[in-house]
Amino acid sequence: MNESDSQTGCTVSVVLPCYNEQRTLRRCLDRLLAAFESRPELGLEVIVIDDGSVDRSLAIAREYARNHPQVSVHSHDRNQGKGAALRTGFKLATGDWVAIQDADLEYDPHDLVRLLEPLESGDADVVYGSRFLNAGAHRVLYFWHSLGNKFLTTLSNMFTDMNLTDMETCYKVFRREVLEEMEIEEDRFGFEPEITAKVAGQRLRVCEVGISYFGRTYAEGKKIGFRDGMRALYCVVKYNANRGPLVMQLLIYLMIGAVAALFNLVAFGSLLALTGGLVFSAAAAFILAAVLNYSLCIWLLFRHGARWSTGTELFVYFGVVLLVGSVDVLTTVLLVNLGLAPMLAKTVASVVGFLLNFIGRRSFVFPEPQRGPWQPQVDTESDRT
Repeated sequence: MNESDSQTGCTVSVVLPCYNEQRTLRRCLDRLLAAFESRPELGLEVIVIDDGSVDRSLAIAREYARNHPQVSVHSHDRNQGKGAALRTGFKLATGDWVAIQDADLEYDPHDLVRLLEPLESGDADVVYGSRFLNAGAHRVLYFWHSLGNKFLTTLSNMFTDMNLTDMETCYKVFRREVLEEMEIEEDRFGFEPEITAKVAGQRLRVCEVGISYFGRTYAEGKKIGFRDGMRALYCVVKYNANRGPLVMQLLIYLMIGAVAALFNLVAFGSLLALTGGLVFSAAAAFILAAVLNYSLCIWLLFRHGARWSTGTELFVYFGVVLLVGSVDVLTTVLLVNLGLAPMLAKTVASVVGFLLNFIGRRSFVFPEPQRGPWQPQVDTESDRT
């Protein structure tokens, strides 16, 4: 970053992860620097993270940086993935805003400059560039690939309660302090649903800007594949389940309950065949299913609310189970006395018990902290000195 840049206003840090992109890297950097020439008042630093390339990418990047002071180059000893490269780049970024740029030529850096506008006006904390909003030309490529992107975006929106059109886009720009408050865990392309979940969890102001897109084929070097799509699907659930909208948490809890109920049935049959003891088999199967249910709730749905440092969690958990069990029995007896068939009465009681169990766990056993709108840290004069 030039000294004069620091006096002109805000600075943009562009993190550019690179893995085996010797054919496109130099031209990508040329286009990136040319795009920002239209905004000379902005300081620019480009942080190239070579992620263990085995071609000439690292040498090309270092040669380029020698002639362009805005560009710095850092490298990983081995390939770790796009998410890991971005994690390294984010820690090195010093700009007011931090943007992501791939090392290929699928995205136009002039669009990246336009993504800064909602940040400059103070209307956004994060800006996504959407390939599915009307803006510029788009190369026609894989139908099923685009359908997969839209499916993942829709699923992500269901959990985050946002209405993004392109969650998987490369072009994202953040206020730097937003990233400083996040811990990036994913090493590969699971970064996209992870960062989106964490943006939603911080109640950030998010804008989308339409961008052009010239995707490449696998023969031309495209790297994302089926395994990455499955990981992205897993990450949507992993990073959102504990804080998603009530209806999504209820559906997940229903699936957890179904798995536990099926396990209860299988365990009961297996124990009965081995021991022949009806009461023992039923009790043991119920306990094992309860442990599985409890474990799945912590691992998937309520993990951030688990309080392992005290005995309160288990005490409240068993209290909720006892209360819901009592309501189940009383509801069944009451409905039978009112004339309902026993199986129908038990079905109604089970539905009531399911809802009460979910409410009890969400509100008392694994309570989530209340989250208000994200506020940037105040940069006071004493902080700067």
